Amino acid sequence: MMNSERKVIRVREVMKSDFDIIDGRVTVMEALRTMKHVETKALIVDKRNDNDEYGMVLISDIAKLVLAKDRSPDRVNVYEIMAKPLLPVDPDMDIRYCARYFENFGLSRAPVVENKQVIGIISFTDMILKGLVNF
Repeated sequence: MMNSERKVIRVREVMKSDFDIIDGRVTVMEALRTMKHVETKALIVDKRNDNDEYGMVLISDIAKLVLAKDRSPDRVNVYEIMAKPLLPVDPDMDIRYCARYFENFGLSRAPVVENKQVIGIISFTDMILKGLVNF
């Protein structure tokens, strides 16, 4: 098959559309206790208002910034350790470009944003296991 005939796999086809969105003022412990979608390995932090931006906390951030530093997850608020603003991914992006985007900016996962709303989370794992293996 020639390269031009290769099927384009879009981010929306392989992203996780079930994710947790939380308030940045909650503690890390509260956030972890309410987390329903552990497989995303991330929590999206909601905007405070229309002029704000989304944030994100990775499970690895909690390990590095709370656990490894012996800080109490009951005393650290999510806003203290979150990444913000985020580099969003368009749901219609080809996963080959998404993988390059991740490499260019040192990302492991990112929010998928459509019409200024987070609709999913995409990771290298999703692109490889759902994109390359299942298509």
